[in-house]
Amino acid sequence: MRKSAILTLLTASFLLSSCVVSKKKYEIAEAGRWAALYSRDSLADLLDGSRNQCNALMKDTTNLGSSLRNYQTLLKNNLNENQKLNSNLAQKIAELDEREKTIKQLQNMIDEQNNKVQQLLSSVKDALLGFNSDELTVREEGGKVYVAMSDKLLFESGKAIVNEQGKQALGKLAEVLNKQTDIDVYIEGHTDSVPIKTAVYQDNWDLSVIRATSVVRILTETYAVNPMQIQPCGRGEFKPIDTNSTPDGRAKNRRTEIIMAPKLDKLFDMLQNN
Repeated sequence: MRKSAILTLLTASFLLSSCVVSKKKYEIAEAGRWAALYSRDSLADLLDGSRNQCNALMKDTTNLGSSLRNYQTLLKNNLNENQKLNSNLAQKIAELDEREKTIKQLQNMIDEQNNKVQQLLSSVKDALLGFNSDELTVREEGGKVYVAMSDKLLFESGKAIVNEQGKQALGKLAEVLNKQTDIDVYIEGHTDSVPIKTAVYQDNWDLSVIRATSVVRILTETYAVNPMQIQPCGRGEFKPIDTNSTPDGRAKNRRTEIIMAPKLDKLFDMLQNN
């Protein structure tokens, strides 16, 4: 009886100890299983996070690529526009250079004309130095030289035949004209406003024109001035330089003007070609 109890006790102890060992293994196994599950879930979460981050990066990359292409397009357009601007700028600079060159040429020609006028003025003054101011005057105006000869120096009253004193004055002037072959010469006859009507002259127009042509004949036939340089015309009473209400004023208006101007052919050609 005593042996049987002991055996029963030992058996129970063994079973209890086996049960205890099995529970520990179970707990270990269960802990391992939960750890595996946690690890799997964590890994899945990590993978999902990585996928989301990758998708976000891909989206950002796509947007960045699109922006970059837009910038490249803008840059290309800007480069093309800059090329156009540079081309236009180069063209404008070339045009400006050409204009400046033309302006310089024109200015040189104008300066040359002014120098010619001043030289001509000086030569005419020197040639006519011996005459009084009431007989003739010399002036420069508007790029031309004017020699105004009074009618008493050239003509008898109401006539158009040049007298000896007038021929001498025209001879002095002809010496200058024959050395200045690149000038144009205009002979203008002027009268006062007192009407004239004779068998020879119908009015002051007639008198002024014939006086101008008489001066031209003396210059060309007597002193060999080139007739291609000279143009006569009559102004009558319509271009006075003083009043016609006084004897002195009328005397000043009765005159023949010899107008000399350097030829402007080169200047006109340049202006027409630009």
